Amino acid sequence: MLPRVHQFATSALLIDELCERIAALAHQSCARRGSFSIVLAGGNTPHILYRRLSKLPADWQCWHIYFSDERCLPARDPDRNDSMAAAAWLDHVAIPDHQIHRVPAGGSAAAAATAYASVLEQVSAFDLVLLGLGEDGHTASLFPGDPQVASGGALAIAVDNAPKPPPTRVSMSPDCLSRAAAVWFVVTGDSKREALEAWLAGAPLPPQSINAPGGIDVFTDICVGCRDARELPRPSVV
Repeated sequence: MLPRVHQFATSALLIDELCERIAALAHQSCARRGSFSIVLAGGNTPHILYRRLSKLPADWQCWHIYFSDERCLPARDPDRNDSMAAAAWLDHVAIPDHQIHRVPAGGSAAAAATAYASVLEQVSAFDLVLLGLGEDGHTASLFPGDPQVASGGALAIAVDNAPKPPPTRVSMSPDCLSRAAAVWFVVTGDSKREALEAWLAGAPLPPQSINAPGGIDVFTDICVGCRDARELPRPSVV
């Protein structure tokens, strides 16, 4: 199934739409089941999104936070994804700390992956998974050419030779990322154009290994197929 692509004229309009959608989805989930589980991505665009989410008048007591991947760095290191999310959002809202499920810090990637997998085993399905796309086509810490991308079974995997620093990381597996009611990729900036177009054309990049039951949505300010920024269409939502 091809991803559903939602194109926006600017990243600001994209962030506006994402905030509205996340707020609505969280409200529905909390009202229906008393909880909302969201998997966070790292990166620059999510940082902007998280700052906006910190202003939502949400029922934070029902939110459960997970991380799609993490760098094997000491706790509170500014380069960890959970540190970025905390500074931009999580430290400013009333989500109970035991509902923020961080990847263990310190020790080996293998030990951290095993420990995080035991946490993920308690979740039958996430309400929402947020992911980004790297210029090389990676998502989370699933990189092109890594044989673990194609392997099933484990919910969290150790990455010891990532081509981007730091080389040691923990990532949710494609199987784990696929266990979601909604999977939304947020792809901004023209430097991601080649990777996005290659993925949508069927190139064997890591996003191809994520197969959520309800399909995948891509939110982007890149006009797929356009080569001139002036060709960018008006904002649209599928």
